[in-house]
Amino acid sequence: MTLNKLLLIALLLTGLTIQVGAYASSLEQVKKHGAVRCGINKNLPGFAEKNSKGEWSGLDVDICRAVAAAVFADASKVEYIPVSTKDRFKSLSSGKFDILSRNTTWNLSRDTGKKITFTGINYYDGQGFMVPVESGIRSALELNGSTICAEKATTHIGNLKDYFLLNRMKYRLRTFDSAQASLQAFEQGQCDVITSDQSSLYSLRTKLKNPQSAKVLAEVISKEPLGPAVADGNSNWEKIVRWSLFVMLDAEEAGISEKNVDQVKRLSRVPAVRRLLGLEKNTGSNLGLNKDWSYNIIKQVGNYADSFDRNVGKGSPLKVKRGLNALWRNGGLHYAPPID
Repeated sequence: MTLNKLLLIALLLTGLTIQVGAYASSLEQVKKHGAVRCGINKNLPGFAEKNSKGEWSGLDVDICRAVAAAVFADASKVEYIPVSTKDRFKSLSSGKFDILSRNTTWNLSRDTGKKITFTGINYYDGQGFMVPVESGIRSALELNGSTICAEKATTHIGNLKDYFLLNRMKYRLRTFDSAQASLQAFEQGQCDVITSDQSSLYSLRTKLKNPQSAKVLAEVISKEPLGPAVADGNSNWEKIVRWSLFVMLDAEEAGISEKNVDQVKRLSRVPAVRRLLGLEKNTGSNLGLNKDWSYNIIKQVGNYADSFDRNVGKGSPLKVKRGLNALWRNGGLHYAPPID
């Protein structure tokens, strides 16, 4: 290979590196902006919704708040940017926001083909079906010949095709640009069934004129691990988002909540707990954060159970059971590396 060709390749690689770096958020860029920019769902009760005062809440919103607490010691320093299902990955990779926290399934094609990196799983989900109670349908295996509403640009379309093919059933598919449009068509009787992640179905049901008129079937036809993602190109920012979620999980396992964190901080002599609260080791130093970064997350946002219960669990209108979203020691799948 000639010297000129080697120089050309080097220039191209340098340009590629600069381009990737320009799109990826960094801690310095976020601090300069003064807030964490977070791409979220426009209106999905339990995960992201805005009240009459303009305040955002939800399980996905709490991820954004946790990162803000870690970076700024202030969970309110978040700029929420509603983004559509269709535009979410392009908007993230192009730098319109720092984190995508929008009930998004982590799979191979997205992790490797969308210029984004998933940083963890904050909700283990699976695709299901919602039907009118008056239909008398009790199982997804009774859906042969049904007209099904689904949202475009989701994993639901492929999962639906696989499930019906496997069970030798037929269906008619109607797709819509948003979950709200799918729900409206379902409520108007344009389709017999609506399909989405089960968490979304429970959320959407609360928006029906009569929520008791519909039920979510028990079958789960796919694995839908939902979690936050960042743009490729900055490993430190990726780690900050990942470990902000891990703090919430480790805090629950340690029995530290938003209500008792100050008491635990004052009285505990357990080394692992003291490290988690930044008392014996500056665990934030390698992330570029202050030593109380993890304490601020727990104090201002809470542990994972605090967030789950108030947003989608027993303290919310959705009343979703922990199930797979319980800690590993309680029969669930959540397990976080230690803060050490």
